[in-house]
Amino acid sequence: MSDFLPQFIQQLFNGLSLGAIYAMVAIGYTMVYGIIGMINFAHGEIYMIGAYIGLVTLSAIGTQSGIPVYLVVGAMLLVAVALTAVYGYAVEQVAYKPLRSSPRLVALISAIGMSIFLQNWVALGQGARDMAVPALIPGTFTFGGGDGGFEIYVPYTRMLIIVVAVVLMVALTLFIRHSRMGRASRACAQDMQMANLLGIDTNKVVSFTFVLGAILAAVGGVLIALAIGKLNPYIGFVAGIKAFTAAVLGGIGSIPGAMLGGVLLGVAETMAAAYISSEYKDIVAFGLLVLILLFRPTGLLGKPEVEKV
Repeated sequence: MSDFLPQFIQQLFNGLSLGAIYAMVAIGYTMVYGIIGMINFAHGEIYMIGAYIGLVTLSAIGTQSGIPVYLVVGAMLLVAVALTAVYGYAVEQVAYKPLRSSPRLVALISAIGMSIFLQNWVALGQGARDMAVPALIPGTFTFGGGDGGFEIYVPYTRMLIIVVAVVLMVALTLFIRHSRMGRASRACAQDMQMANLLGIDTNKVVSFTFVLGAILAAVGGVLIALAIGKLNPYIGFVAGIKAFTAAVLGGIGSIPGAMLGGVLLGVAETMAAAYISSEYKDIVAFGLLVLILLFRPTGLLGKPEVEKV
């Protein structure tokens, strides 16, 4: 029993950092669905591309350049955000804009095709093998200790993920609530046709939504690459499915729901890996999703869809 509490707190920190990554990616899914009612299944590959761009930027700068670590990490994030935003815009223009009036199944097939294309695009350009990411931020925070106490170790990279995610979530919430583009996005989410009639450039809003989702995914990709220390062209598929699960868990179309769903999914996975078996973590995560859909189909914070007539 004496070992239960420190292990629980340790896994809770791990789960929060993993959940923060899922939340950042899940927001892209939920924003796109909330506005155009479609699922962007190429979003996981945008996350993967952001991680690769960060690694390429690090390789260009060099680990022995003498530049302070915080500037190197900042450059990785800045370049990844800028280039991944272009990818997000391109995905919307190529795979979604021509198909908005088509049946949803057509757009879904297009998104899956774009996902496969991007995955193989990176595999051909960078190779399909695992690539090592240098440990730029070694060391850990230590909590607790003392006579008869216990110690909790949280790597700096994990703490960085949690801090950055919280800052981005607060900034996004304020932006959506108070900015002009945020108000336009909320109007499009409520009624796209009426927003168009009122003079809102709905095409611009949709493109902005894809770009904003890509930016958040890129940040998540760079940070998880630094935390884990390796990446390959296929990490986007698994992360994308998990983030989509988090979005559905919290309530697809709800930004707070995506945040909550990501955190719950991350914590559930790490706790399952610690107390059951790492082989069962996916079963527990998706089992949680099944239970939520059985007893609350709209998700934890989702609202029933009202048919507009």
